[in-house]
Amino acid sequence: MKPILTKQEINKHIKNVFSKESSAKEIKSAKKLAMSRNIKLGSLRKKFCKQCYSMFNTKNSEIRIKNGMKVILCRKCKYINRYKLK
Repeated sequence: MKPILTKQEINKHIKNVFSKESSAKEIKSAKKLAMSRNIKLGSLRKKFCKQCYSMFNTKNSEIRIKNGMKVILCRKCKYINRYKLK
């Protein structure tokens, strides 16, 4: 049997994943862990592509402000991520 992780341990793991340049596999597993324990990622969810789970940086993304939206184009999978500006 797998050991059951507490919410604090999962939060610590998620912060560890997003503090460094992580692979898509690590990001996907961190998101799955958060969803399993109903933990909100908050602003961390805007740091990776919704489709291919690659971390955004200046090399693999284009960021534009358009009609009150932040539009991020992932150069890896060509998916357009849109977020409402506050």
